[in-house]
Amino acid sequence: MAEKHGSLSINSENIFPIIKKWLYSDHDIFFRELISNGCDAITKRKKLDVIGECHLPEDYKPQVQVIVNPEEKTLKFIDNGLGMTADEVEEYINQIAFSGAADFIEKYKDKSDDNQIIGHFGLGFYSAFMVADEVHIDTLSCKEGAVPVHWECDGGTEFAMADGSWDQVGTQVTLFLNEDCLQFCNEYKAEEVIQKYCSFMPTEIWLSRENTPETQTINEDEKLDTDVVLETIQPEKKEEKKENKDGEEGGEAKEEEKPEPVRLKIKKRPVLMNDIHPLWTKSPSECEKDDYIEFYRKVFHDYKEPLFWIHLNMDYPFNLKGILYFPKINMEYESIEGVIKLYNNQVFIADNIKEVIPEFLMLLKGVIDCPDLPLNVSRSALQNDGFVKKISDYITKKVADKLSGLCKTAREEYEKYWDDISPFVKYGCLKDDKFCQKMTDYILFKDLDGNYKTLPDCLDVGKSDPDEKSADAVDENGEKVDAEVVDDKADAAKADAAVEDEKKEKTIYYVTDLKQQSQYVNMFRQEGMSAVVLPDQIDQPFINQLEMKNEGIRFRRIDADITDSFKTETSEEDQKELDAQSEALQKLVREALGNDKLTVKVEKLKNDKVSSVLTISEESRRMQDMMRMYAANGMDMGMFGGEGETLVLNASHTLVQYVLAHKDEADNANGKLICEQLYDLAKLQNGPLEAEAMTRFVTRSNEIMEMLTK
Repeated sequence: MAEKHGSLSINSENIFPIIKKWLYSDHDIFFRELISNGCDAITKRKKLDVIGECHLPEDYKPQVQVIVNPEEKTLKFIDNGLGMTADEVEEYINQIAFSGAADFIEKYKDKSDDNQIIGHFGLGFYSAFMVADEVHIDTLSCKEGAVPVHWECDGGTEFAMADGSWDQVGTQVTLFLNEDCLQFCNEYKAEEVIQKYCSFMPTEIWLSRENTPETQTINEDEKLDTDVVLETIQPEKKEEKKENKDGEEGGEAKEEEKPEPVRLKIKKRPVLMNDIHPLWTKSPSECEKDDYIEFYRKVFHDYKEPLFWIHLNMDYPFNLKGILYFPKINMEYESIEGVIKLYNNQVFIADNIKEVIPEFLMLLKGVIDCPDLPLNVSRSALQNDGFVKKISDYITKKVADKLSGLCKTAREEYEKYWDDISPFVKYGCLKDDKFCQKMTDYILFKDLDGNYKTLPDCLDVGKSDPDEKSADAVDENGEKVDAEVVDDKADAAKADAAVEDEKKEKTIYYVTDLKQQSQYVNMFRQEGMSAVVLPDQIDQPFINQLEMKNEGIRFRRIDADITDSFKTETSEEDQKELDAQSEALQKLVREALGNDKLTVKVEKLKNDKVSSVLTISEESRRMQDMMRMYAANGMDMGMFGGEGETLVLNASHTLVQYVLAHKDEADNANGKLICEQLYDLAKLQNGPLEAEAMTRFVTRSNEIMEMLTK
């Protein structure tokens, strides 16, 4: 057995360079860490007041001040929290990674709620050394008889600590910025970073510039900013003295005829940086529609109104609050850029953390605040914890519940949103099985008439009404039959039909382009057949998934086949003749087109205005669509050309009849020309022709029209 030795030791000479360079990925995050420490100090002081261990002044206003000084290249963070004694500075500052927040929670866990404590780690303070050559602390504890403490360190292994002169309870941290980070003592940069991380922290944060000049003056009627206070400067009155006859001063004073205009002195005041009561911290019952819209525009700078939103408010089994907005996203899902901002006790952590936010929800915009998140030392990523997965699952469930609830209770409103949210819902179903399971019956499909149907609606086979009365049924002799007997037989028949129905494959026809596939759409309309419109790229993988998860359901594009509904009923003898004609024309058309993969069929279609139709089997077309994704990598798509294609020629059309009548002629140029034209006309109903094929089609069309003039 290996011999055990003493505990590992860490040399501060080695750890400081690591802290400076690698503690956080973003150097501006020191603002968040130092302000969070100030907020924690204030929270602790208020909690100690509640339990009687310290007393707050009557006029106490908790706040954190951030003061920039570009002239002296310093940043100051001042809080009026509980402050520190020399022993506490020694314990919390001089011992790297000792968490004052964790120590406080442990000490008072039985006396006070600790949910508002932000910090959990002792390294936050040291983020200051990422941007500063030297850091000073001035602090005074709220404990009775406490002595102010001054601490300073240049980021090396040594520090200095002595009695200080700080005369107010709380702490001031002063950063002497290094030359590479002077941007942070610019008040506009400081404002940008504070609003990024601290816009909703629970304590007021005020930003100001030290030694702001107050000598600048403006006219009283000039436009003023809201972050200034004014002091009126009255012009001095000048009096003109009258002289008497003896040359002595006397008489009434006379004011100057043209008095100076009133001037105003600018005194720039601190600017409030945050909203301490963001909308998500309130109960949904307290929030109006305008509140949600105003918050959305403020946080996401989106001038458009969101479609609707979900207000998350949960206390058990974990604490989670937030608002998820569904923006208007009528586009392909690849183009959508959503933002989900993650907060911990109103402190911004990061955008779109994938461990917490399900991937498909990142198409949305929103905020989520979860104080129970197990954060790592930088707070910018999560520790590996099964608890996080539960949070993610909860958020998914709430979104699915909201959408399904809308569909069930506000169907008209849900349909109004559907075109905008369908890419999001379908993407969610592809990415999350649980979400797909909950949403399958609430996905809408738009039919050819613009009506919306759910998947069960599309599969409805016209079952009889179960409440339909059967008491008046009679037998074959006209005698009245007992209602219960009829009902039992009907139930048994329905059960048998349901079992048989389950065995049958149910087909849902769809169209991807109403204009391009208009000929097929018209044929469907004429026969009273139904089809749904699936125009987006995401629809193809989506219907593949629906077929895999729902046995017996098949989706077919309307140009995948010519069903019997479109054909004229023929006798067995007539069908044999059509088959023979198909065999003869297939050879003729293949020779004319130079395509030996094409299948040709002759059918009698009900619509004698349709000359030819090109069908591509669903399986072949899906395979071709999938292969096109690889075409960018150099794959030759020519190897798939013509696979699964069937040219259906309408025996009821004049052009087809002409070809049939002259099929046996050895040298029939017109027949070849017509065959080519029939194929291209049918091809155009499936999609655009390739460049060379289009050129030939136009040339051939001109030739045919010239023939009409001769």
